[in-house]
Amino acid sequence: MSLDQRFADAMGQLLGPDFPSDIALAVSGGGDSMAMLTLAHNWTRAWGVRLWVVTIDHGLRPESAEEATLVAEEVRALGHPHATLRWHWDGAGNKMDAARRARLDLIDRWRGGIRHVLMAHTQDDVAETFLMRLERGSGVDGLAGMAPRRRVRAMGDPLPATDIAGDRPGGARSEWFEVLRPCLDMTRTELRHYLTVLKGRWVEDPSNEDSAYGRVRMRRLLALLQDEGIGAATLAATAERLREDRFVLAIRAEQIWRDSGAAAHGILMLDPDWHGPVEATTQRRLLNAALRYVSGADYGPRAEALEALRQRMTGGGGGTLHGCELQFLRGRWTIFREYAAVAGLTGVVGDTALWDGRWRISAPDFKGLTVRALGEDGWAQAGDKPEDAPPFRAALSLPSIWDGDRLVACDALGIGPGGTAALAGQGNETVRFSRFLLSH
Repeated sequence: MSLDQRFADAMGQLLGPDFPSDIALAVSGGGDSMAMLTLAHNWTRAWGVRLWVVTIDHGLRPESAEEATLVAEEVRALGHPHATLRWHWDGAGNKMDAARRARLDLIDRWRGGIRHVLMAHTQDDVAETFLMRLERGSGVDGLAGMAPRRRVRAMGDPLPATDIAGDRPGGARSEWFEVLRPCLDMTRTELRHYLTVLKGRWVEDPSNEDSAYGRVRMRRLLALLQDEGIGAATLAATAERLREDRFVLAIRAEQIWRDSGAAAHGILMLDPDWHGPVEATTQRRLLNAALRYVSGADYGPRAEALEALRQRMTGGGGGTLHGCELQFLRGRWTIFREYAAVAGLTGVVGDTALWDGRWRISAPDFKGLTVRALGEDGWAQAGDKPEDAPPFRAALSLPSIWDGDRLVACDALGIGPGGTAALAGQGNETVRFSRFLLSH
């Protein structure tokens, strides 16, 4: 079967039978993504879908701007709109991890009303990631294969026009978009052969030969393992089976949550004895998801720190981890945003950005006022609290609206008109966390 047919089949499984009117594709200029550009071009023309192409210029190499220009030329020759988005690294943290996070953030802030973004991850990427995580001693979650589709929550404000070189999709941005990976069963060799036959152009990133990067070392190791019968196809198949196993484990954790948990005001609560009959691995899974949900983080804490918190909790103690706090309050285990993590975080009512990456603030009568965490001064100003108000310690980090030093709104404490702060997303919070458990 040809690559075009395999690509069409994959897109049908991911999106069919009702395809969107517009779809985006991230193209770096490397062989994999340039091959996918041709595949996506052929598919969108056949199905009447408009293709928008975006390139992130990470600015980490002198050649990156020229490579983005090459992509733009190829895209426009095919008749599609193209945009280049420039990233400026601040030098903090792991460079490659920061670049990956920035890529999703910039695409999200560029995409307008588009809800689906194609990325050219291959079978080789799955195998290399498997080996990298095996080296770190990862369990099922880490070793599980990439999902063909992944939902990503919208975070920052839309990019200003001055930050976009090229075209931008129209439409109102939704609170989420999906990353689609239709090439997971294709190898890097297949894609580059396809592009070579078509006399297509691509660029080689010199960092792909730099053994300072873990992925490069794993790529070389994979070539050696291939000779022993443990190639990319074998590792990718193992990763896919582990992804299926992970979902079964997630169902178990979600069942425990349904039986023992509740959520309100972005705070998660568990019955006092929820962990008694539950195996340690499921306890860790539920706690890990809870910390990610409450903090809004893409990844959970390190395994050692998570296990230490689990042991403290099962022994009757609490603690802080991952920008969250876990305490036994009012007869329930309560997981909430750590006040220190948001104490200095402010926003402005009317800004489209999410406060703390989770809360959408909407209050026309208070436009231009300050959004910040409630804090002890806000708690003191609130006076009498509703019966269902969160406990003092958990309430400190909740979003509130201020006119100077005067508290004017905090939904959870019954201050103001109500309905001023809503968690990004739809539906009942307890149900929403159930879905989060099953999808992360």
